[in-house]
This record gives sequence, C-alpha cells and structure tokens, in this order.
Amino acid sequence: MSYINEKISKDIKYIGKDFPTLRKNLVDFAKTYYPTTFNDFNEASPGMMFLETTAYVGDVLSFYLDKQFKESLLPYASERKNVTLLAQALGYKPKQSVAAVVDVDIYQTVPSLGTGATNKPDFRYALAIEGGMRVKSGNGTTFRRDAPIDFSISGSNNPTDVSVFTIDETTGEPTFYLLKKQASFQSGNKVTQTFTVGPAQAYTQLALNRTNVISIDKVTDSDGNEWSEVPFLAQDTVYKRIANNQYNDPSLTEFNFETPYLLKLNKTSKRFVTKMREDGKLVLEFGAGTSTKPDEEIIPNPLNAGSLLPTTNKMSREFIDPSNFMFTKAYGEAPANTTITVEYSIGKGVKDNVAAGEITDIDQIRYISEGAGLDQVLYNNTINSVAASNPAPAQGGRGGETVEEIRNNALAHFNAQGRVVSKDDYMIRTLTMPAIFGSVAKVYTTQDEKLNTTPESSRTRNPFAVCLYVLSYNSNKELVKSNPATKENIKNYLAPYRLLTDSITIKNAYIINIGLDFEIMTLPGFNSNDVLLKCLKRLKEVFDIDRWQINQPIILADLYTDLAAIMGVQSITKIEVFNLHDAQAGYSGNIYDIKQATRNEVVYPSLDPSIFEVKYPNSNIKGRVTNI
Repeated sequence: MSYINEKISKDIKYIGKDFPTLRKNLVDFAKTYYPTTFNDFNEASPGMMFLETTAYVGDVLSFYLDKQFKESLLPYASERKNVTLLAQALGYKPKQSVAAVVDVDIYQTVPSLGTGATNKPDFRYALAIEGGMRVKSGNGTTFRRDAPIDFSISGSNNPTDVSVFTIDETTGEPTFYLLKKQASFQSGNKVTQTFTVGPAQAYTQLALNRTNVISIDKVTDSDGNEWSEVPFLAQDTVYKRIANNQYNDPSLTEFNFETPYLLKLNKTSKRFVTKMREDGKLVLEFGAGTSTKPDEEIIPNPLNAGSLLPTTNKMSREFIDPSNFMFTKAYGEAPANTTITVEYSIGKGVKDNVAAGEITDIDQIRYISEGAGLDQVLYNNTINSVAASNPAPAQGGRGGETVEEIRNNALAHFNAQGRVVSKDDYMIRTLTMPAIFGSVAKVYTTQDEKLNTTPESSRTRNPFAVCLYVLSYNSNKELVKSNPATKENIKNYLAPYRLLTDSITIKNAYIINIGLDFEIMTLPGFNSNDVLLKCLKRLKEVFDIDRWQINQPIILADLYTDLAAIMGVQSITKIEVFNLHDAQAGYSGNIYDIKQATRNEVVYPSLDPSIFEVKYPNSNIKGRVTNI
C-alpha cells in the first residue's frame, strides 16, 4: 500500500480588509484547517495574540494601500502635494497667489485749440503711455498695466472722456481741457532674482526664493537673450506682440488706429516651463539642448522608430512605436555659462484689495512720444498733469488656490484640452483675444462652403475648413467690417489651438440695417405721449446691438408681447420692419427683402451670415398713437 501526500486546497477569503473581518477570517481558518493543532481561542491565549497581531498588520497595510490608491486619483486625492502634482500632470498650473484687479482713472490736461465755436481740445498734446505703467496705493501695494494707454484714441470699448478744466475769466472760453481714461490694473510687487549658471545641464531647474508668485514677467540672460515661458517644453512657438507700424508690416499700417499691435507666432529654442515644488516654491525648468538651433533642425533618428529602446539599433518585428521617431535630444536649449535674471510679481493676498481712493501715486510711467514739434512748456505741463485715482476698490486679490479649487480647475482645464474643436470653441476663443490686437464685437462660425458647378447642388460643405464671420465696433459703437490687421491677428491667435486638419477662413459678416415703424392704441386715462415714449424706449432696449448676434432672427411676436406689457397700451395695430441701405446716409448699403424673408411672423437673416442692426435708434425707430 502506498501513501500519496495530497495537497489540501484551502479556502482563502480576500474580501475582508478591516481588523474585525481579518480577525474573524483567521479564527475561522484555524478552526477549519487546524482543529486539533490549535483550539484555544481564549482572548488571553498566546495563539489569539498572534492572530490579532496578524489582523492588525493586515488592517494597517490595507489602509495605506487604499490611501495611496486614492491619492493617485485626482477626484479623490486629499493631500495638497499630490493634488498639485496630479494637476500639473494634466497641464494645469496651480496658482500661488491671485492678483487683485482695479479700474484706475488716468487724467491729463491738454491746452485748448481755436476760439469761439471752434474751441476744442488740442489732441496733439494727448499722451500715449507705454505698457508697463505702475501705480501705488498708500499701503505700498503696486498695480501695473501691461497694455498701453492712448488718450488720442477713443472707441466704444475704450472711450476718452473730455471735460473743461480751466476757463479764461475774461473771455469765458476754455483754456485747458481734462482728458480721462479708465484702465484696468492688476496688483503685483516686482521682484528680481539672479542665478549664475555654469556648463549646460539637461533640464536645469531654478527655484524662486519667494512665495505667492503671481506671474513670471521677464527672463533674460547676460548675453541679452530673452527666454519665453511655454505650457510644455515640446512647444517651440510663442506669441510676440509688435507695434503695427511701417517697419513691421507696411501693408497693415493704415489700420493701426483700430489695431495698434500685431500678433505674431515666433519659433524659439530659448524656452522654459514652471512647476510647483512640494515645498510651495516655483521652479523654472529649461530644455536639454546645447545647440542654438531650433528643435526641428535636430533630425530624429529613424532607427528609433522600430526599436524597443532608443539606445539599441536592433529592429523589432513585434513592437513598433511611432512616437520613438519623434525622439530628439533637446526640448529647447539649456542655459550655459551665463547669468539668468528673473523678474516676477508677487502678491499679498487679500491685502491687495485696497479701498477706493487709495491709489494716488504713479510709480512708473513712460511715454511713446516726446512732444516733437510742440510747445515744450505746454508739453511739460501736460506731462506734469498726469494723475491717477481708483473710484472703486480693488477686487479679486487672494492667496493660493485651495485643494478643492486646484482639483476642480485642473479637471476643467483638462476637459478644455487647450484646443478649438466645436463651433463654440472657435467663437469663445476669438472673443478672448486682447483688444490691443483688434476689437472683435461679433463672431459666427460655420463650415466653409464652396460653390458647386453642378446644377443639382449650389453649395458643398468642407468638413475640414472653418469659416469665421466677424464684425467690429467703431468709435460710436456701430458695427463695421473688421480690418485686415484684426483678421490677421485672429488667424495667428487661433493657430496654436486649431486642429491640424482645420483650415481657417476669416470673413466679414453682412450688416443689414433696419428700421421699425409701429402703431399703438392707448387705454383711456393714460397720457398718450408718455406711453409712446415708453414704447420707444423699450424697442431701443430690445435692439441694443449688444443683445444681438450674427444670424439671430427677429421674432415679431416677441415685439408685440414687449409692447403689450407696457402700462397704458391697449393694443398694437402694426409693427413693420424695413430695410435701410442708403450708403451715403451711413448705412451698410446691403439691400435685403424683409418681406420675402418673413415667415410665420419671424424675420430671418440671409443665408450668408448676417446681423440686423438699428444703426440710429433715435431716428430709425418710429411710432405713433392711433385711437381711431
């Protein structure tokens, strides 16, 4: 007779992870498989001590495994350092400090020009202030503005207020006028820090010694080179703002009044990214290259495309990674044998929210012109007259983001993907372009179309081409065609965000100028003129151009409802919409058949993207009372 040692299959439970469950499972395991070996389950027995010790260790290990797993997932992480690292992995940079924003009134005086009815401000003395102006409050908080301020330019979004400043007591005529501009400033005290860099090292990191950093303003080296911040080191293009003048682009100079700056995309190998360390310090990380050539000139090695490792020359038949072909030895340059100067701004949190009237001092100001050809005494008086004040308190200043804010902002940033895909993406991104590159008032997006020569179809949509229809405002807040400089800036502004397959065409939308004629009947006991004025006011509000978008129809039923809701109106007998197209009278010149475009009490815009505009509300909207 032979005996075979058979391996007994034991039932192991993997569900229990807490101390009570682990203890119970261990006791059941001992009772089941060791009934004769161990049967003393008294709380004070040595055997139970070992069982409970094992359950204790298992409970601790389970806790830390669960904890670490949760900390690896952004929605569940709770430790700030982990949330910060996960947010940065998604491309979001948590803010150490948030700047306060305040509207500051900037004043200057200019002499008068002319006499009698021709007396007016002499705008030759209107100053143009360079970007970088700084003002200071009584508690030492500095506010700066990066964009320029030009008193000679007045538009709907950037008006110049004019008032009489002094009067000649003899003639009663103004001698000096007061010009006022309201400009937005943000808080931030300037800090400069220098680093001495030796031989080039891949991915050099420089840590700033101050916390509560709002922004990195400028990074230069001792050789006079400027380094640019990018979202990630693989990006080799950056925005560059240049003045719209004859030296930079002669073809667009004529539009510098509406578009003072041009937006260009430049390639650069001198770039860096910023990261947040666990200790809260902001770190600048540079590239790995030692060449001054751009990355595209560092040709990837084709042998790496099919290799398991970039260091081997053996081709693999089983594994082909196309991304290996993108392997280069540099993601921008690494600084070498130079001194890096970093200028950055720091905030003081809620202390930056200064009260109204606290900003009185001008800390830094530079002017674009020097008053050439002007009376130098008057020009110097103009310079000395510049003053600043804040009529309202500063708002928005605060410390760094909380853990919950970092989490939510990172998820929102990741969902945005940093690109434009949908029609709404293109519209929203276009409207965020800074006004110094051209004012965009209205945007509409369609798939680009081309005329088809076949009789069956007149138009064919191109799924890979996007057409943006845009319009701008003039100084009277009237719709006008966007100039070529603005449209060129829009194209450059959208270039880093668009999909590779998307082609962007920018066109002007059509402006259809309209007028309205209506008749109402009033209730007895009401002043007809008062009721009529209220109706006129209401229609002016409805057709306020800020409330209208491209391809928005006119719903006549809504107009009837609006007028019927006015107290004193008994009925509306007529509302007529008609086209105004006389170009000599200031209208767009576009002829549109309103009657043909009206269906079921709705006036539809044209097939080509267009917008309805009541250009002169005071004269284009007419009404009368008829009680017959």
